[in-house]
Amino acid sequence: MRHSCPVAPQRGHAPPTLHALLAIAALLAFAPSPTPAQQTARYVRFAHQGATAWGLLDGESIRELAQAPYLGVRETGRRMARADVRLLAPVEPSKVIAAGLNFRSHLGNRPVPEYPGLFAKYPTSIIGPDDDIGLPADATNVHYEGELVVVIGRTARNVPVADALGHVFGVTAGNDISERGWQSADLQWLRAKASDGFAPIGPVLVTGLNPEDLLVQTRVNGEIRQTERTSDLIFSVAELVSYVSRYITLLPGDVLFTGTPQTTRAIQPGDVVEIEVEGVGVLKNGVKRKGEGEGEFEGKGSGGRDQGRGGRRARVVSIAMISERRARASGPGWKE
Repeated sequence: MRHSCPVAPQRGHAPPTLHALLAIAALLAFAPSPTPAQQTARYVRFAHQGATAWGLLDGESIRELAQAPYLGVRETGRRMARADVRLLAPVEPSKVIAAGLNFRSHLGNRPVPEYPGLFAKYPTSIIGPDDDIGLPADATNVHYEGELVVVIGRTARNVPVADALGHVFGVTAGNDISERGWQSADLQWLRAKASDGFAPIGPVLVTGLNPEDLLVQTRVNGEIRQTERTSDLIFSVAELVSYVSRYITLLPGDVLFTGTPQTTRAIQPGDVVEIEVEGVGVLKNGVKRKGEGEGEFEGKGSGGRDQGRGGRRARVVSIAMISERRARASGPGWKE
């Protein structure tokens, strides 16, 4: 067996181990205290006993707030059980802005854009968790688009990129429902992107997360269809907020969809779509067809005179057929 012999220290010098310990002690004494991880908070908007309110989710209970949290967190002192309320979309925006073509994996053969491509949805497009996505009667090719959604906390106007995240209150999950045929056929993406129910958002609004690096995943009937991190965005959340604020004043509560990754496919009545954002949770919505006549366009003939019922329906069908043919030409994995 080998025996190690102690090494006698040189005269006038402390042993090497003692020097190391003294150096570490000095560093610890003068080093700044570690910054604690930013705390997250989970806010909900809910219906309870015929009233709508905001609250702070606290385990299995909700602490009611006097107003939307991005206007200032003030508790009312009331509590209710999470199981006794119905969650609503955790947003009440004055406007809904969205970015398209913001993941390289969603571009296909198109070049990387030089600036963000923007479009608008409407507050009336918004539905909440567990609400059904209603497909309009003449919609033929409706796709999911799982996305990170950011909610503005401070008024943003001409905000530099370096300051932009300071104007973001929190994040949630969203589904930018899109009718591909209408995107191809229409003058603008108004009905293709902004129809009623085409913006599911929820289930909670979370603060304290880093929006620049969160996993976004879409599942349809349990099958993973999309999965990518927001660190892969072409234009970061900060860049999007800054860019939008050059042209449109963003107010507290306004919503920004940040873009969807990879390819998308059509959804059908009976499907269940889940959008999961890391740290937020799962936004879950069923899909149904709207009732007969809901959302059905009744066109006019030449000279602006109403056609008969058969003529109107024929025009609706012809528009749907044109939209469907154009959508099919783009392939099953359509990209914006």
